[in-house]
Amino acid sequence: MLAVIGQIRGDEMLYRKTMGSKESWARVIGGALIVACSLTQIGLTPLGLVLVASGVFTALTGLFGFCPACAMAGRKSLEGPR
Repeated sequence: MLAVIGQIRGDEMLYRKTMGSKESWARVIGGALIVACSLTQIGLTPLGLVLVASGVFTALTGLFGFCPACAMAGRKSLEGPR
């Protein structure tokens, strides 16, 4: 059973968004660039794979609009229009 962390407007959600749309897009683009650069410049070495994983994680935080590090640091969730 999944735990519900937050509720917004009566809808059950698994997380609260901690980023706006501009920051989300920047993370998606940045994550894609990290993946592309690490695969083309470093290749499939252990360091390259670590960089690919970090790029994928960065892009996913942008897609979901939730950053675990921001949540742990106490960054407030977004309220109102984004």
